[in-house]
Amino acid sequence: MTTLLLGPNGQLGTDIQATNAANASPLTIRPVTRAEIDLEDIERATSILRGIPFDALINCASYHKTDEVERNAQKAFTINAHLVQRLAEICAERRARFIHISTDYVFGGQAKREPLSEIDAKAPLNVYGASKGMGEDLALQANDDMLILRVASLFGVAGASGKGGNFVETIIRLAREKSELKVVADQFMSPTATADIAVVLLNLLRVGADSGIYHVVNSGAASWYDFACRIIELAKVDARIIPIASAEFPTPAKRPPYSVLSNAKVRGAIGPMRSWEEALDSYLHAKGHRSAATISG
Repeated sequence: MTTLLLGPNGQLGTDIQATNAANASPLTIRPVTRAEIDLEDIERATSILRGIPFDALINCASYHKTDEVERNAQKAFTINAHLVQRLAEICAERRARFIHISTDYVFGGQAKREPLSEIDAKAPLNVYGASKGMGEDLALQANDDMLILRVASLFGVAGASGKGGNFVETIIRLAREKSELKVVADQFMSPTATADIAVVLLNLLRVGADSGIYHVVNSGAASWYDFACRIIELAKVDARIIPIASAEFPTPAKRPPYSVLSNAKVRGAIGPMRSWEEALDSYLHAKGHRSAATISG
């Protein structure tokens, strides 16, 4: 199976390639970079893609700088919605499986405060979430052989493209620079390792999972404050984390107060996902934070 990978240099794209390479029977993955195809130019991008043979297409590309997106709605809907529709159409034309990465930010405005399932109604609070939600809808209308993977609060070895690192690395850096950090404690989500998403994604492809939406997140829930406390505890950084309300840290784009996802559907399809605490511990070991702390201690 020849699989095209859009967004190969981001956190998830990097781990998809690494996980695939480590498999006993790896897929043939062809990374397609921004230098090769400018996805903002939809007509040219789709023309180029139609000339490339493939059996599956994984779309990890998106416009995901949440606060910047808030003032660039047209660009967001171009990349996160209309391009996704075209990708789904191309895959349908050649009977190729389409795998699209979406986000927990399609939620946030709902009253429900229990882990959200794939059948819960979307309720985005910002432009990014709205554009990703529209991308899901357009893709599902265009292609009946696709997987939409909603993911959340990612941390991966490659860091976050364009964001200067992920939340884990940011907390460790700031905690080492300062004695105190203020972190929002009233927004709850599902911290998730991109390495674990990569494993699930490739397994869903291999088993020929039923088409539809899947919530692919590590088990459990946390506030950003909870997440930060666990990070510095495991990394053995001497700093104090102070919980604050989100109202004390205003941002251009409103964040969901609750976007915890249930991964029960994935558990039923291929097995359980480990807890976010276990995933974080593995990540810190891989990045050298745990071993470095042990040596210095």
